[in-house]
This record gives sequence, C-alpha cells and structure tokens, in this order.
Amino acid sequence: MEPEINIFPVSTEKKESFRDRIATVDPSGKRKWIFAQKPTGKWYSARTYISWFFFILFFSLPFIYVHGRPLFLFDVTQARFIIFGKVFWPQDFFIFGLAMITFIVFIVLFTAAFGRLFCGWVCPQTIFMEMFFRKIEYFIEGNAAEQRLLARAPWTGKKLFKKAGKHFLFFLFSFVIANFFLAYIIGIKALGKIITEPVHEHVGGLLSILIFSGIFYAVYAYFREQVCTVVCPYGRLQSVLLDRNSMIVAYDHKRGEPRGKFTKKVMHEQGDCIDCMQCVKVCPTGIDIRNGTQMECVGCTACIDACDAIMDKINKPLGLIRYASENGIGNREPLKYTGRMKLYTILLGVLLLLLGFLLFTRKEVDATIMRTPGMLYQQRGTDSISNLYNIKVANKTIDRIPLQLKLEGINGQVEIIGEHNSITVKEEGQGSGTFFVVLPAKIIHERKLPIRIGLYNEKEKIDEISTNFLGPVAE
Repeated sequence: MEPEINIFPVSTEKKESFRDRIATVDPSGKRKWIFAQKPTGKWYSARTYISWFFFILFFSLPFIYVHGRPLFLFDVTQARFIIFGKVFWPQDFFIFGLAMITFIVFIVLFTAAFGRLFCGWVCPQTIFMEMFFRKIEYFIEGNAAEQRLLARAPWTGKKLFKKAGKHFLFFLFSFVIANFFLAYIIGIKALGKIITEPVHEHVGGLLSILIFSGIFYAVYAYFREQVCTVVCPYGRLQSVLLDRNSMIVAYDHKRGEPRGKFTKKVMHEQGDCIDCMQCVKVCPTGIDIRNGTQMECVGCTACIDACDAIMDKINKPLGLIRYASENGIGNREPLKYTGRMKLYTILLGVLLLLLGFLLFTRKEVDATIMRTPGMLYQQRGTDSISNLYNIKVANKTIDRIPLQLKLEGINGQVEIIGEHNSITVKEEGQGSGTFFVVLPAKIIHERKLPIRIGLYNEKEKIDEISTNFLGPVAE
C-alpha cells in the first residue's frame, strides 16, 4: 500500500513560491504523491525504443563471456573488476583513478552541452521507473485520474485486489532485477549456484538478493521520483554545470506569454500558452516547466509531447516547449559550442588518449621483486655472492603460468626456493616466492649493483624487472 498522501491540484500552488520547496512537498512539509499522466508522442516513443535496448543489454550482458571471462564484472568482494573481458586488480588502481577523472570530465562536458539528457533518456532509475514499473501501474490501476480516485476510495475488495496485485508484481520484478544486479557483482555462474544449490550453502548470497530486492522494491513502489530530487547529486550539480548556452527542456516564454484561455477569436496580446496544465500533469516529478529551469527536471520530454499535442489541436506551431538553451529562447540564438565546451573537449581527449595508452600497454602479468628486508649479502664459497629476494606476482590471464626467472645481460644464476625451479601462479590469481640471485664476486665492483631479472613463461619472455644486488665494497 502507498503511504498516506495529500492531493493538491498543482494549479493552486502560488506561482512565485515554487522554488521555496521541491514540487513533491506541500506547504506543511508532507509529501505529495505524484499521479503522472501517461505521456504519448514522438519523444515518448523514442524513449520507449531506447528503453527496450537498455533492457536487452541489462538482462543479457551477464551471460556474455569473452575468453572464459564475463564481459563485465564488478566483484567488489574480491577487488576484481572485468571490463570488456579484461580483468583489473588493485594493482591497476591508477588506471581506475584516471578512468574516474575522465568520467567526471565527461559528465561536466556532457552536462554543460546537453543538460540532463542522460537522466531523461538512459539513466537506469528513470528507465526502470518510467518505462517499466510505471507501465505496470498504468496497466493495473489505470490512468492518472483513475489512480487518484483509487487512492481516495475506501478499502474494498476491488481496491485491495488491485493494490495487492501491483505490489506483488513490483516485488517480483524487483527480485528479478536484484538477481541480475548481483550477477554483475559475483557473476552469472556464481548466481546460478546460489539459485540451484541448497540454501544452507549460500545463506549470504540469498540474503544479499533479498536485501537488494527490498531496496529496489522500496525505490520503485514508494521512493520513486524522490531518488532524482532528493538523493541523486547530479540534479543539484546543474546549477554549477549549466550555463545559458546549455541544451535543456525549456518553455518558450517569449512566445507563450501572456497566457490565456483558448478562444477562436484572435487575441494579439495573448501568447500561445493556453494554461491547459498538460505539461504539469505528465511531469513525473510534478514541476511546472513554465517556471524555468528547475532542479527536479530530469529532461524526460514528457512535457514536450503533451504541449505539442495541444498546439496541434489548436493549430499553433509546435515547439512551445522544446529542447533549447536559455539564450536560444531569450535572444533567438542557435545552440552554441562555447569556449568552455571546447576546453573540456580538449581535456577529455587528452585523458582518453592517456587512458587508452595505459590500457593498451597494461601488463597481463604484474610482478614486484624486493630484497628480503633485514638481510645482507651471503658469501658462497670463495668466488660467489648471493642475495635473497621475495617476488609477488599477479596473473591477469585465464591460464596457469609456471613462472621462471633468469638474469639478463650479466653472468650469474637464479635459484628459486622450492621443489621446482619455477613459481606457479594460478589463473586470475596471485602467487609469491623466494629466490637467490648468485653472482661471481669478481664482477661486483660497487655496493649496489643494478641487475635485471627476466620473467619467462616457458620460452616466452613476459616481463623484465630491475632491482639492486647488494655486495661487499672492494678494497
């Protein structure tokens, strides 16, 4: 059941006070439940097609494997991330840091140029809420007017049936989404084990699924648009990232004002807006777009479709509400690619090139060699000196590697401590070992002698690491 709601016609709100509070809160501080009218039109149809593509991607990507790895996996429990089939470990943190900086610059550039286009068209919250759960609500409870009447109606068998059916479906689909969400964290194969194997073997996994299901259900059944207006920081960043040249969903006040009721008599002093309130009725966050740019606007274009439908009926030009910039409306200027946007683009290009270089040159086997702390050199007979080293290896491939070590460009030998003269590192795992480097005493002429150690997978050289060899100072 929905929480207690207060229903206020939006038209009765004092126009000059709309920025004093968010549109979903009444003057007493109580939440106003939004009964959004179902939009129709070309923009809504386009968003529907995009949502289908999103759903196909979301529900199919966990099943796609590349060279035995998931295409995408964000395993925070094991600090292992797979992106486009490539595995990233904590050793690759600097790449993630650069990727995050690149992403932030992209967000700044994209928002400066295109406003909240992301929110309205491809944000998962918007797509699931407006293109999935909202449609279930329309199917069961009817349109906005019928939903409003149902909310006011006393509890009867019919109301109980509809409410119970809606919330059952909401939780069922939230449970399905939670399973797929978890598949992006632990992998579809591990999820399959949780589903098919005895419950007592996967209590933690089952609990995670139920927790995520509860969160998604609460978001889509109750919290809804509050995620965008209260929780999400992106909307609050608009005031910093947008300027008067940014593309936004905007009302053409030059053409629409002064508003007046529709009449067949030509009124030269009257604008095209007939104050029909259709743009407000379809808004999923309950705002009046005619009041200007607002934090709650997610750029969903529902108001554009609603207004265009009215303009078409009264034989007025379309586009009273449209994608435009504030300068475009105020000064009749086209959208501009400003100097700020050009600077962001150059910076983004540099970051992308650097990120691409790091990804292209990234090592599949990452090793660290250090002399064993607290140990000096060791005398080997009368003519050799040895140093003891520790090695740690991260294998980012899907193959087990029997790692062999060889000295490069200098006489001497490497003696790995263990049964075999190699260090075995399991696939997508980490390994370690200890080894001696033995050099002839006659070639040591300084306290710290630079040496290079080659890492080999059988005959294939996969890396080379430089370190120092500590020896006696010649008299």
